[in-house]
Order: sequence, then structure tokens, then C-alpha cells
Amino acid sequence: MIRNTSRYTTPSTILVVEDEPTLATAIAQRITAEGWTARVASDGASAVQAASQIKPDLVIMDIMLPIMDGLEATKRIVAERPVPVLILTARDDEADKVIGLGAGADDYMTKPFSMRELIARCKALLRRVERAKVIAKNSENEKVLDFGSLVIDPAQRIVNLDGEQVHLTPTEFDLLATLARKPKSVLTREKLLEEVWDWVDASGTRTVDSHVKALRHKLGSQMIRTVHGVGYAFEPPEDGQKD
Repeated sequence: MIRNTSRYTTPSTILVVEDEPTLATAIAQRITAEGWTARVASDGASAVQAASQIKPDLVIMDIMLPIMDGLEATKRIVAERPVPVLILTARDDEADKVIGLGAGADDYMTKPFSMRELIARCKALLRRVERAKVIAKNSENEKVLDFGSLVIDPAQRIVNLDGEQVHLTPTEFDLLATLARKPKSVLTREKLLEEVWDWVDASGTRTVDSHVKALRHKLGSQMIRTVHGVGYAFEPPEDGQKD
């Protein structure tokens, strides 16, 4: 079932996918209080249909849903059209979060959560969409980052590993490119939050960690080195960077 909870038209539309009516209503009311438009879907299949029809600017997606779970719904939504997805999970299990990010989500929150934090995450993701447009424009003439077996094309936003294209989410690509532009240099979690997510505080450092784990899953564990207590560094493949 899909229902419209906004009384007016606003620039940003957020699709809330949550099967708990009380929580769904609370989220939608908080969203409209921010001046955004909220649409609510109570199952995964309805969410996919709604996303195709209304083309939201952001999706808040619960993982545990009837008919179709949130992970499958996320995959289908982002496959049809790139859109930032914030997943909600009732479990504080890192593996679940990495799976969610691997499905195409950009961020996650663990229940229970504060509405203030939820709105802060939404604002950051919406800002990031605009920031990504600027980054893409500035990358049009950027040279290919060729590390031998790993090739990153910032202009086309394509990554190839051992001659095969690797599918990365927009956030994963931006994170990898940010690290790869400064090989072997350590970037703090706070710096990565600022560069990739446009966050001004350190409240999302665990989000950085989860995205790094998702990247390692796709590219191998050796390419991104953890500097404990500080951040991460990109380690080029052993075949090195080509001239």
C-alpha cells in the first residue's frame, strides 16, 4: 500500500519504506516538517513501484519487509535509476550493513534511532547528490587512474579490475577515487566524510568503515589499508601504476 503524507509540493521527495505504521508515520511527519515531500510504502514490492512512478530524491528503506525484503527492493530501485538509499536495520550486525551497502544503499542506521539523526543523514545524502554533480563535472577532464590491474576512469565513473568492470555504487566509486588520488597517503575518517559525504562532523565514521568493507569485498582486502585509530590508505596493486 502506498500513501501520500504531504500536503504540498516541495523540491525534494523522500520515499519511506517501513511496514511498522507508527514508525512510518513518525518518519513521514518529521520529513514534512523539514519542508520535504514524504511518500510511504509498507512493503518492498510497493516501494519498487512507487520509486518507478514518483522518482524520489531519496529512499529510506527498512530491511525487514513483507512481500519483498528491503535488500531486493533496493537492488531493483537503484538498477532502474540511481538514487541515494538509507537503509534501516534492527540488527547492529556489521555483516548485514555491508550486505545492505552492497545492494546499492549509501548509508544505514540501526534501530532504534533518533529522528534528529535521521534527518541529519537525509540532509547529508541530499547534499551529496548535488555535490556529486559538481564532482562529476570537475572530473570530465581528469586523467584515468591506471594502476595496472586496477583502472579507475573518473570521467566515465568506471572501474576495471583485471580487465573486468566492477560495479560500484556512486558512493563506493567516490570513496575509492578519493583514496586512489593520493596513493599510500592516509586519509582520516573525518576527511573522507567531508570529501565523499559532505558531512561536517564525525557522527558517521562507522559508515566509512562499512563502505570500506564493501569495497574490499568487491576489490580484494589488500587495496585499502587500515591505519587503526586514524583512517585508511589506498595501496596500489603490486603491478603498480603505469605511466
